[in-house]
Amino acid sequence: MTRSVIVLGAGMVGVSCALALQKRGLKVTLVDRREPGRETSYGNAGVISRSSIMPLNNPGLWKNLPKYLGNRHAAVRYRLGHLLANPGWILGFLSEAKPDRLAPRVAALESLIAPSLPLHKRLMTEAGIAWRLRDTGFLELWRSEEGRAAAEARRTFLEDHGVRVEALDRQALSALEPSLNPIFSAALLHKDSASVDWPGAVVEAYAALFAARGGTVLRHEVTGLSKQGEGWRVTTKSAQYDADLAVVALGPWSADLLRPLGLKVPLNVERGYHRHYQPAQGRFLNRPIYDVEASYMLAPMERGLRLTSGVELAHRDAPDDHAQIEQVLPRAREAFPLTEPAEDTTWRGSRPTLPDSLPMIGEAPRNPGLWLAFGNQHIGFSTGPVTGEILAALVCGEPAPADPAPFAPGRYLS
Repeated sequence: MTRSVIVLGAGMVGVSCALALQKRGLKVTLVDRREPGRETSYGNAGVISRSSIMPLNNPGLWKNLPKYLGNRHAAVRYRLGHLLANPGWILGFLSEAKPDRLAPRVAALESLIAPSLPLHKRLMTEAGIAWRLRDTGFLELWRSEEGRAAAEARRTFLEDHGVRVEALDRQALSALEPSLNPIFSAALLHKDSASVDWPGAVVEAYAALFAARGGTVLRHEVTGLSKQGEGWRVTTKSAQYDADLAVVALGPWSADLLRPLGLKVPLNVERGYHRHYQPAQGRFLNRPIYDVEASYMLAPMERGLRLTSGVELAHRDAPDDHAQIEQVLPRAREAFPLTEPAEDTTWRGSRPTLPDSLPMIGEAPRNPGLWLAFGNQHIGFSTGPVTGEILAALVCGEPAPADPAPFAPGRYLS
């Protein structure tokens, strides 16, 4: 008989899990409190980044830590009360920044990211949205003369890992992006990456593809998860649903659902903000840019240019603090002529992060039939499709497309 599975969470990771399980013949139901792609997956820069293989907590964090401690840097802000309430996560996060912990984590991230763009291209074609993809890479930019050395070190690291990048001088950068102001001393064009013009719409289209293939999409707020005989029961505010298997892919809400089962996940969040602005008349960007020293990304989107902020370490549901995005706005205008806001709102989202900056992918210890897929931090848009393929292969007893050991839930759940 066909096994049934309920996937909880309709972001990029959850929808990717649903599609991968469906492809293998399982009867899949996808549940979320909002429409697909409306939570964490909605607010990124839309980059499918082959080069996002360096975890945030790498050995270079130590030299930057003093400037972050002042809590005024655009790259990282924190709420002190939140850090004091989560000492275990902070200590675990910092302990992973040791040099001997870097190589295995880079290799693990690479295994998630390297196959991502071909998978996205296939899914976009099948979903009828290939036109949303820009196969033009993205730009990493440095302003200072010291940035030249940083750009060269970055280029060497990426090329050592098989990632194609091209170093650009001012003239080459101007030819590629003529609307950028000439304030950058060094640039890298990431040639193996691509971007989309509206990330939320991509997830929505993937969910529509899943539904068109016979999958069920339900909009309910999940309130409970429990063992029911040989299977699992999902409780919502209005109904209960039983299935042979359950997949928790609720991103920053995953730990809340698992805690009553005795599964204490050391999950924290990287909060981030974005706004949309109109370009000055006749000015445009062909691809996203990352202004490294100013700590923002600017990405051309369907509704204007999306300006994204750095990381805010705060409780998932804490009130907004727009200090970071206000801080980067004038720096972005130094680089590109932004005019009025394209909309009145500032979006905020929370990216789920485990201490080692790697996701959890696999079956929960002591809970047969309960599968976990979350913790993809700020690169879930890139790593979601491969996460889904790994999980579905494990569920079905197939060889996984990447070594699942680095992502095993048992590394944090005994």
